[in-house]
Amino acid sequence: MSFTGVENLDRSIHKSNGWLADIAEGFETTDRQFTYRVLRAWLHTLRDRLGVEVAAHLAAGFPELLRGVFYDGWNPSKVPEKCDRDEFVNRFAREARVTNVEAPEKIAVVSGVIRGHLGNGAFDHTLQQLPRDLRRLLHPESA
Repeated sequence: MSFTGVENLDRSIHKSNGWLADIAEGFETTDRQFTYRVLRAWLHTLRDRLGVEVAAHLAAGFPELLRGVFYDGWNPSKVPEKCDRDEFVNRFAREARVTNVEAPEKIAVVSGVIRGHLGNGAFDHTLQQLPRDLRRLLHPESA
């Protein structure tokens, strides 16, 4: 089924839908609005912590639709925003509208799905640019 009549956009919608479905499964929910809100918070919180080149490298692996979400509202002249683990969690929780207690688990679920779709290399390269406390938050198994 064609949503737009534009093959590349239809493919991106299909892939993005797959990523959302995998994240929703990780949350054990069918609430796609919640899933999208948490994914968007993850994308923006991580994006603003990364330098321009690393952020662009990470986004290159996203479906076109999610790449647009990633870049929405971005001001590359103001990154990277230095933050510690608590500040990262607070910002994510605020944008995702979850509690700070829930945030680390939500962050880990989204990270796992993104890592699965991008492959270890691209995601691990991104993690290596971050301080250890943020690496552990984004990918607890790598600590």
